[in-house]
Formats: sequence, structure tokens, C-alpha cells
Amino acid sequence: MFAQFDDLQKLGKEQMDVAMKTFGAVSKGAQAIAVEVADYSKKSFEQGSATVEKLAGAKTLDKAFEIQSAYLKSAYEGLVAQTSKIGELYADLAKEAVKPYEGLYARAQTVATTGK
Repeated sequence: MFAQFDDLQKLGKEQMDVAMKTFGAVSKGAQAIAVEVADYSKKSFEQGSATVEKLAGAKTLDKAFEIQSAYLKSAYEGLVAQTSKIGELYADLAKEAVKPYEGLYARAQTVATTGK
């Protein structure tokens, strides 16, 4: 009976360790994503402000269209690049969050097949 209790305690400790590792990975990944989004937002705001200043100084309508077109192209390319980068960060986050459970899964498979 005590052996079963010890096994149960070990299992509980292992699960707690895995949960804490997962929490750490998720926390680290979320922080990286938040920093990336904040940096992009700041950069985007600065580019928008600079474009508004350029537009205010435009002497002709053609020049204003040129400035606006350049800004839209740059903003679109930046958004596509940022979306790709954030997607990669989320994929890495998911991989890191699952890693601690791989060992438990492998051990559970071994126990299920061998009974030990």
C-alpha cells in the first residue's frame, strides 16, 4: 500500500514539474510575442507620423499621392513580415509548451505496453 502511495506521490511531483516547465515556456513565449508586437506598434506609429509630416509638406497632389503610395506599400510589406514573424513565435511557443509532456507520454506508452 505504501509503495502505491509513493508511486502516486512521484507521479504527482512529475506532473507538477511538467506543469511548471510548461508555464515557464508559455510565459517566456508570450513575453517575446508582447515585446515584438510593442516594437512593431511603435515602429508603425513612427512611420505613420513621418508620413503625415511629409504629406503636410507636399507641394503638389502628385507628390502627395507618391508619398501615400510609398507609405502604403511599406506598411503592407511590414505587416506581412510582422505577421509571419508573429506566426513563427506562436509556433515556437506551442512546440515549447508541449515539450515537457513528451517525456510523460513516452513513459506512459512504456508503462502501457510493458506494464512497468
